[in-house]
Amino acid sequence: METINISIYVLGFLVLLALVFDFMNGFHDSANSIATVVSTGVLKPQHAVAMAAFFNFIAIFVVNMKVAQTIGKGTIDPHVVDHYVIFGALVGAITWNIITWYYGIPSSSSHALIGGLVGAAVAKAGTGSLIAGGLLKTVAFIVVAPLLGFALGTIIMLIVSWTFVKSTPRKVDTWFRRLQLASAAAYSLGHGGNDAQKTMGIIWMLLIAAGTVSATATHPPAWVIISCYAAIAFGTLFGGWRIVKTMGQKITKLKPVGGFCAETGGAMTLLMSSYFGIPVSTTHTITGAIVGVGASQKMSAVRWGVAGNIVWAWVFTIPASAFMAAIAWWIGTHIM
Repeated sequence: METINISIYVLGFLVLLALVFDFMNGFHDSANSIATVVSTGVLKPQHAVAMAAFFNFIAIFVVNMKVAQTIGKGTIDPHVVDHYVIFGALVGAITWNIITWYYGIPSSSSHALIGGLVGAAVAKAGTGSLIAGGLLKTVAFIVVAPLLGFALGTIIMLIVSWTFVKSTPRKVDTWFRRLQLASAAAYSLGHGGNDAQKTMGIIWMLLIAAGTVSATATHPPAWVIISCYAAIAFGTLFGGWRIVKTMGQKITKLKPVGGFCAETGGAMTLLMSSYFGIPVSTTHTITGAIVGVGASQKMSAVRWGVAGNIVWAWVFTIPASAFMAAIAWWIGTHIM
């Protein structure tokens, strides 16, 4: 592919903008990692975000780079990538994240970024610029991730219920207050491992287009990897508190045993997806797992109206962020 002519200042600005998105991803999605452990009273909010941020960063040593490869090379045609497309994608995703955070809607930062890439690329070069395989895999998991989270959350809850059927509620609560620390850590590991790599993919794409990194490289530069994991960890540390209540209590009332089952089911889904290089939504995953835990007890334990409103936010995320990204791309062509 041909390299684009871009100044070092514009390149630096776009890398910084990508890290701002990564920070906001952690900020926006920290509720996914901490809502269950906070709402069950196992950890205080400050301790929960500190633990989540730590395991977000530790994922650098555990999770492979396949998600970054999918975003960097498998979403849109590398030949259409330039600084205007990257600018449009990031501004569209950041704008949608701010809107949904303000209204306390647990939407997907991941799909906001995918939508941003799609909108900016289509605005520049039409639908022929999209890579169907990578996008279909991502779009399919809008449905698959919450269903898998739901199934695993339900199954783990049923197994736990049968295993501890003769135990007293106090004993069960004591055990799962401890075990929920492990499940929350595992979920944060999966969150950092999957979500940080989406920003890596964007920066990697930009560096390849600018000619500063070889197109044949199998992974981003080390400084990109470290900075992206650090940015999402710092974002998680600041916490998106508006969304915590929605995730932790409005969908269904959780006890420590339910929080453990939801987090474990969600963590398994995220780590499995990361292994296969599939960029999934941590929001969709944990929501599905929470609903599964509630439904395994009784269907009326789930506030289906709240869950339905969240699903509508999922449906609108990609087209809304794509529309905003297309506008941002047009603005970028006039100001950059």
